[in-house]
Amino acid sequence: MCLAIPARIEEIEHEIAKCRVGEGETFIKASLTLLAEEVAVGDYLIVHAGFALRRLDAAEAEETLRILRDIVQLMEPVDSSGLSG
Repeated sequence: MCLAIPARIEEIEHEIAKCRVGEGETFIKASLTLLAEEVAVGDYLIVHAGFALRRLDAAEAEETLRILRDIVQLMEPVDSSGLSG
């Protein structure tokens, strides 16, 4: 299953954006060829299968990333004592 995720543009070169996912050091490349709008370094995109689908405002991107982090935490295994990890 593929998931569209928010990512922040760090660099743009030849219609390809290097984007940071979340707060860490995870980067992805996204083609900008499908976008009808102009984007710049610092903008957030929704990226799916290597293509930027649309620009997001920062608040929407941050809220989506928070929800994704919460989902990951909920999926962590729980030991017999009921504690995660």
